[in-house]
Amino acid sequence: MFALVRRADLAEVIGAALAAKASGAGARAIAAGIGRPVETVRGWLRRFAGRAEEVRTVFTVLLVDTALDPVPPAAMTTPFADAVAAVFGASVAAASRWPHVGEVSPWWLACAATRGRLLAPSLS
Repeated sequence: MFALVRRADLAEVIGAALAAKASGAGARAIAAGIGRPVETVRGWLRRFAGRAEEVRTVFTVLLVDTALDPVPPAAMTTPFADAVAAVFGASVAAASRWPHVGEVSPWWLACAATRGRLLAPSLS
């Protein structure tokens, strides 16, 4: 799965925006960098921020359940960054267990794990 429910952009594009925000970039800079309207990017960032704790929890559990020797990600500077780190951590854990999973982006894994609902009103 490579797309999110009700989103026109691929998961990698949205994921790149989320990762950039977690690194401290603003919506205008992110939008310019990925060539998308700033309103669209702000919508993604708002939706993700509103569920950052839920995303962090889901992907931390996935990491711990998947990894052979789980190491949860270190606390970041914001809940948003914590959630993005959990997505990347779960991706690393899955790739360590199943090498072919490492051939897809962390955002494809996030799409599959949430059934495309990463930015939907509910993850379930």
